[in-house]
Amino acid sequence: MGEVRYSRNKELISEEEQKKLSECTVAVIGLGGLGGHISEQLARLGIGNLVLIDADKVDESNLNRQQFATEENIGQLKSEAAKNRLTKVNSAVNLKCYSEYFDESNACQILSGVDIVIDAVDNIKTRFVLQKICKDVNIPMVHGSIGGWYGQVCFIAPGDDTLNMIYTDKQGTGVEKKLGNPSFTPAMIASAEVAETVKYLLGKGELLRGKMLFIDLLMQDYMIIKLQKD
Repeated sequence: MGEVRYSRNKELISEEEQKKLSECTVAVIGLGGLGGHISEQLARLGIGNLVLIDADKVDESNLNRQQFATEENIGQLKSEAAKNRLTKVNSAVNLKCYSEYFDESNACQILSGVDIVIDAVDNIKTRFVLQKICKDVNIPMVHGSIGGWYGQVCFIAPGDDTLNMIYTDKQGTGVEKKLGNPSFTPAMIASAEVAETVKYLLGKGELLRGKMLFIDLLMQDYMIIKLQKD
């Protein structure tokens, strides 16, 4: 099944690179709008090991955009919903699912052996905690956030502290609730985050390091903004 499964990857991912992806471990922090799309794309690509964490349960308000939310699993832990779905998508992927909040008390255990972390959280405070932890354990991360028609993505190497150049309020909750979250914005930004992750894992292309991709889907405007430290 493996050879046929990944046959449509071959024009951009060689067989050697596909094998490399099967040996990689990617952690996704948050399994909501962004995290659901991210996790499924990674599983379909053939990332061999996924570490998924989210303490929340599926809610009716998630149905408009979240990959793992269905009418049947409202009230189920998102981590369990993710496991059930991804096992059906690609049973060869090794899944480690955590139904708990991600913080400094459990970070080392959860991120042990991880090659790269993807930020799919919904508040600024947790993003800064994630950036600090990734710096401490020397693991790169891909940042992504969404709100309404808009989203942003960047690559953060350990020690870059890129979020400090993006957010002035480290305790904020983000703009998601103010601007709303339709189905298409998280799918778009999740795809950009996954692409950035694969680029890093395979050593291809130019990473969004020290710069940020900003996407305005209302005007279909795509900008890369160079970030500078104060």
